[in-house]
Amino acid sequence: MADGIDSRPATPTTAPPGGGSTGPGAQGHHPHHGYLERRSLRQGSAGWLLLTGLGVAYVVSGDFSGWNFGLAEGGFGGLAVATVLMGLMYTCMVFALAELAAILPTAGGGYGFARRALGTWGGFLTGTAILIEYVLAPAAISIFIGDYVESLGLFGLESGWPLQLACFAVFVGIHLWGVGEALRFSFVVTGIAVAALLIFAVGAFTEFDASGLNDIPADPDAFGSSSWLPFGLLGIWAAFPFGMWFFLGVEGVPLAAEETRDPARTLPRAMALSMGILLLLALITFLAATGARGSAAIQDAGNPLVAALQGDGEPTPLSRFVNYAGLAGLVASFFSLVYAGSRQLFALSRAGYLPRFLSLTSRRKAPWLGLLVPGAIGFSLAAATGDGARMLNVAVLGATISYALMSLSHIVLRRREPDLPRPYRTPGGAATSAVAFVLACSALVATFLVDQDAALITLGVYAVAVAYFAFYSRHRLVAAAPEEEFAALAAAEAELERD
Repeated sequence: MADGIDSRPATPTTAPPGGGSTGPGAQGHHPHHGYLERRSLRQGSAGWLLLTGLGVAYVVSGDFSGWNFGLAEGGFGGLAVATVLMGLMYTCMVFALAELAAILPTAGGGYGFARRALGTWGGFLTGTAILIEYVLAPAAISIFIGDYVESLGLFGLESGWPLQLACFAVFVGIHLWGVGEALRFSFVVTGIAVAALLIFAVGAFTEFDASGLNDIPADPDAFGSSSWLPFGLLGIWAAFPFGMWFFLGVEGVPLAAEETRDPARTLPRAMALSMGILLLLALITFLAATGARGSAAIQDAGNPLVAALQGDGEPTPLSRFVNYAGLAGLVASFFSLVYAGSRQLFALSRAGYLPRFLSLTSRRKAPWLGLLVPGAIGFSLAAATGDGARMLNVAVLGATISYALMSLSHIVLRRREPDLPRPYRTPGGAATSAVAFVLACSALVATFLVDQDAALITLGVYAVAVAYFAFYSRHRLVAAAPEEEFAALAAAEAELERD
């Protein structure tokens, strides 16, 4: 790490908790050595295979449920077009993020990229949006896990706060044990879920009937409506958030950068592989489920794959298997999203954007408060509201804000710093991230169309966070945090060029 110290007014001149001065006048050893040593992750714990599994784990629960509600917004054709466009957005964004992650492989992920390109405000707004996504999504999924356990009749348990508490306690506990153990657990559970999706597809395609794809009646009053677009052209737009369910979360892979072996090579490879797997799973799951039973039969199903296999009939061995595998998919996504939220919180706290004590790590190099605090918030929200759908809508809105800002960061860095060393380069360059940016902005507006209350909740959380940053934390940033040093070096180089 370079020893440059940012001497901007935002840099604190008092000793941070954990030792070391953060002011520019420190003498002798690196002034942040003690501070950063108490905030370090276990390096080299993950290779490309575990990271590919992590990228799929973030998303895989979305293949089992949620996406099908887009059929009620756009019909088969509308959701199909929306899924293709959202797949294009994620693919373009993943290629852009792979370049940024190779340039700046730190736990800050999107916050670090935006910090370099868009300044402290851009970094904070991006990091906050990512944090909203990764705190609320596990809370929602814990409710869905409870519903699954109850519907399966496992151990006679009923959905409710004791089950949600058990989810957080067990899975946060595994993360506290260590990152290597956590990623291996996630990989195994994800493998089970992916295998189940492939087995489901084989079973469902034996009953495929193309006439069922467009069996939702067309709305004659909708502009451009047809049997394939029953709710017209606007239905495509309204289905955007549901097309995202096949890919939502894959952008979290760079958050594992500081725990990765050879991140400049490993991260781009893992991100491309996980995106390819998710595109394939989206295609076969969408076609198999709608073709087996018809779009109308599964558009409102809480468990669309099971509904596609058995309809109104008795459970079959295959539908029972898929039901249990759906639980594995939910566990995989819950588990990996807890990981992502803890690393984003860790990075923002280490740099002083959030209270610095939240980034302290344990003897096993796990950010223990970064795991426990979001876990407590997530459990409290799940137990208090029980409204998983609303929390997921808030998470999706936070995600789309971060997508727009991260794609913009790639465009800005490509134009402003063309000579920046890039171990990996995005195919298509800034044109690729421009496609992601336009589609992310469209998806952001679409989320307002689907759930205005969720949008208002998100804006309210943002307002509180912005007030905290504006009046307090932006004056207490830690200059030697990796993402801050990276930005400070860029500012220093620009000043030298001007001189």
